[in-house]
Amino acid sequence: MKKYTIKDIALLAGVSKGTVDRVIHKRGKVSEKALKKVNKILDEIDYQPNILARSLKNNKIYSIHVILPDPEIDPYWIPCKLGIEEAFSEYKSLGVSIETFLFDPTNNQSFSEINDKVLQLNPDAVLIAPLFFNEAIKAFNAYKETEILVTTINNRVGDDNVNNFVGQDLVQSGKIAARLLEMITPDNSEIIIAHLDEFFLNASFMQQKEKGFRDYFDTNTNNSYKLKTCHSIESNQYKTLIDVIKTTKDISAIFVTTSKVYKVAEILSNFPELKIKVIGYDLLDKNIELLKNRQIDFLIHQNPRQQIYLGLSQLAEYFIFDKPVSKEKLLPIDIINSENFSSYLNQ
Repeated sequence: MKKYTIKDIALLAGVSKGTVDRVIHKRGKVSEKALKKVNKILDEIDYQPNILARSLKNNKIYSIHVILPDPEIDPYWIPCKLGIEEAFSEYKSLGVSIETFLFDPTNNQSFSEINDKVLQLNPDAVLIAPLFFNEAIKAFNAYKETEILVTTINNRVGDDNVNNFVGQDLVQSGKIAARLLEMITPDNSEIIIAHLDEFFLNASFMQQKEKGFRDYFDTNTNNSYKLKTCHSIESNQYKTLIDVIKTTKDISAIFVTTSKVYKVAEILSNFPELKIKVIGYDLLDKNIELLKNRQIDFLIHQNPRQQIYLGLSQLAEYFIFDKPVSKEKLLPIDIINSENFSSYLNQ
């Protein structure tokens, strides 16, 4: 295929090179007649501008600030470091800067303070893990006012000020968890939905998972499972959950809505007489060890490394190549058991 220069296009359209340049780069005034002539030729030759060369010539550095929970506090976020490094290595030579800011995932005030700090730095875009719903909405509004693009990962918070979401459909993942437990537990038994160490009313990701889980059983008229929600915290040594296990008859399974499923499996090790199935989230080292020992039956892999890499890639390519940012990019919901976990560890 012939590569057309601005001079070639100018000759074909019967206009000056300056006119073609203004049309292609969308700058300066061009008459309606000249605009139609140039666009007609561009359509005929299927002209593709060298956006990369244009970006490098502009010598613009685009800054993306990443706001994440501290992985020292919650190890679920450890793989994100590799995703950030991968994206930075790929796009740094093209004029993209990526900086990470960490907040305490147990403290909503920490989340707000980090967002206030980032707002003052005025980056071109932010990528946020919005753990705290109310505080996240306030942050989105502030970024919108200063025209900072917002991408979220892991937790889909419905807000018009979010430009892009990368992650799983959490309602659907809750339904998948319900289906898995239905296959391995007896009918007419009791299933516990366990929320650990989070303020449920401000944690929409937990609400979405529970909604999907309950929706599945509500729409499946062929079962008579009894569902019970339990909120329990480590500072109280998970006494609430332990009391439920001790006092509730016919418990067949526990669905843990976070990566802290290993804590439930460890609690159940004190009740060897109970044959309780366990399903939760994520490939933490402790979860994998218990999965291998069949103390956890299934894990749903949320792939935080891939989430953050894809989120950063979409932002980078928007700035460098003018590629549109999709409103959402949903990742597959991977079901992990003791037989297939090893193949996911190498991803």
